[in-house]
Amino acid sequence: MTITVRRARIGDAATIAEFNRRMAWETEKKVLDAEKLRSGVEAVFGDPAKGFYIVGEMSGEVVAQLMVTYEWSDWRNGWFWWIQSVFVREDARRGGVFRTLYAEIERQANEAGNVIGMRLYVEKDNARARTTYVNLGMHDAGYSVFEVCW
Repeated sequence: MTITVRRARIGDAATIAEFNRRMAWETEKKVLDAEKLRSGVEAVFGDPAKGFYIVGEMSGEVVAQLMVTYEWSDWRNGWFWWIQSVFVREDARRGGVFRTLYAEIERQANEAGNVIGMRLYVEKDNARARTTYVNLGMHDAGYSVFEVCW
């Protein structure tokens, strides 16, 4: 089946929020606040500095998404694009959908001219995702993520 990739539009916000909700539960058993989640997704559409979403469609239906955010590297004088909020609907998995989304982001990053790499974080126990990323040519950068939230 053909996979069409496009920039997400504000009309996709409800689907993106729902996919984020499912991903949080599936990967971390986290229940996200629906209102905060919806507002967070919509904020990306209202401010391009926050990043952008792309979606994958099959038969005109959105079945996958990812978000790109930006990190400036003073060491390298360029941008890293962070891949976040990755979700592929269960019935569309293992069919090359994420690979297609990734290829499009890689193409856009190369075309931008000021992007020096792409990064993402993955749950340490998510073996399937880790294998997928390695198969795409990514490698473990050797960092651990620390955070404090409030």
